[in-house]
Amino acid sequence: MVSEAGPFIPQPMYKPHTTSDRRRYVEEVDLDAPIYFWVNNPTECGLPLIDALHSRVKRLQNRDECVFEGRGPSVSIRLEWPGYRQWSRQIPTKDFRSPPGPITRAKLAKNVAKCVQRFIAERMNHSDADADPRWRIGTGPEHIKLEDLILVSMHHVSMGSWQPQLRLRHPLADSTAPAVTPAQGGTTSGSVSA
Repeated sequence: MVSEAGPFIPQPMYKPHTTSDRRRYVEEVDLDAPIYFWVNNPTECGLPLIDALHSRVKRLQNRDECVFEGRGPSVSIRLEWPGYRQWSRQIPTKDFRSPPGPITRAKLAKNVAKCVQRFIAERMNHSDADADPRWRIGTGPEHIKLEDLILVSMHHVSMGSWQPQLRLRHPLADSTAPAVTPAQGGTTSGSVSA
């Protein structure tokens, strides 16, 4: 349940590496507003990724609303997970109907869940040597897994890139962990409350 959720994953907002790329793909572009994942019963912001992965989206508000209308065939999903190298994967912005149309909010959530699942599988044994163990991903009992995560929102961070804002479904086991909120430390958006 999101109302008892833990901290946000403290991701810095993705930025292209060079000044010219930042100017071309961020500063000189009209970026779209964030896409939020509000659910009903109770009303709260955030959809568990495990539910999105398995298409359990009955509670998701506006689940059939089209997203990425007027976009190219794909966008990059970017993760800036603490203690791991930058990671990105492309997802389609169109469905497989004939003619193809934009994907829905529910399909976007499922695609993001697949991306995060793949990130965890690919990077779980590749954290930085000085990485904070509280944010370690993997399959062990103390690791963060897909089923521990909630998709709160998606943020348009550069011309073809979107970054998910994620939070834990439960408080961190270590009570000394700072309660990072999106308003702190350059994360992807302002705080979210129901």
